[in-house]
Parts: sequence; structure tokens; C-alpha cells
Amino acid sequence: MSQVEPVQLILGSQSPRRRELLAQLGVRFSVISADIDETPRTAESAADCVRRLAESKAAAVWKRQPVPALPVLAADTVVVIDDDILGKPETVEDACAMLARLSNREHEVMTAVCLVAGDKSESLVQTSRVSFATLTAQEIRAYVATGEPMDKAGSYGIQGLAAAFVRELQGSYSGVVGLPLYETRQLLRRFGIETAL
Repeated sequence: MSQVEPVQLILGSQSPRRRELLAQLGVRFSVISADIDETPRTAESAADCVRRLAESKAAAVWKRQPVPALPVLAADTVVVIDDDILGKPETVEDACAMLARLSNREHEVMTAVCLVAGDKSESLVQTSRVSFATLTAQEIRAYVATGEPMDKAGSYGIQGLAAAFVRELQGSYSGVVGLPLYETRQLLRRFGIETAL
């Protein structure tokens, strides 16, 4: 009878996309959701905001664990255009407005990753540039009607139907999805957490 390998860390996220990406690294993990206030602070840069949110998520989950605690990995993603942070849409109208703003424009997608283990904590921010095609009002409404944009920063998922809107991507595809795998692998290794490759 084969022995079950022990869990290596906790993923502080309910995102199915982050779970799938972390699993690609061959890491054994369990999931605890992080419930924090994700409101950007006044005069806070997008990079500072996304880093703070990832660090807050990791810290919140770390505190909720029984002793001895496992390392906690958390992440947060924001879409940035004209120095404005586009979070998750609150309404259908909100989603349509965000997509209209991204149409025929280039924007940034920033994903911060934080790993906490005891007194050791390290975080990083990965930034990608995404260029959208010109979207008609009809295309925007049709996409929003699928429901896909409603739980995603910037009102789109590059791994889903919105891939057809992306004219160009400079940076990390997995980072735009929600967990930059190259950077995450380096971070895990610095904490002594083995990955499959």
C-alpha cells in the first residue's frame, strides 16, 4: 500500500485558477481561503497595493493555522490602466465599462506572490503588458453575458473566452491568469519547498 505524501504548504486562495497553476508545479498543498479587505488605499500605487494584499492574505491564513503551521503561499492580481486599478466588477454595467476602457488599448496586469513561514516572509510582484483588440459594444455585451468576467480583475480571463481579445502579451501568461509560475517556483525553492521540476 503506497504512503500518501504529506502536504508541503497551504494555498491562501479559493481561486480555481491558482489551484490549477500551483498543481502544475507538482506541489502538494491544501487550501484555506483568506478573507481580507481588498480596498486600495488612497495614493497607493498599484504595485504597492497588490503586494500588500498578497502579504495580508498570507499573514491572515498563517494566523489561522493550528501549530505546527505549514508555509502559506498567497497571491493577488490587479489590472492597471492609466494608473487606475481595475478590480473585480460589481455589476454587469461595471464589467462592460471596464472592457470598453481596455478596448484597443494596452494595460498592465500585476500579480503579487507572498510566501510566509514563521518569521520568514518574502513577496514579489510580476508585471505583464496586455494589448487588447478593438471590441464592439455587441462583443462586450456578449462576453459579459457569459458570466466569465464577473469574478475576475479587469473583467476578463485570459485563460477563457477573452483570449480571443488579446492582440499581444508581453510577460508571463500564468502571471496574467493569477500565479506566475517561474517566479513562484523560485520563491518556493528559496524556502526549501521542492517542486516537480
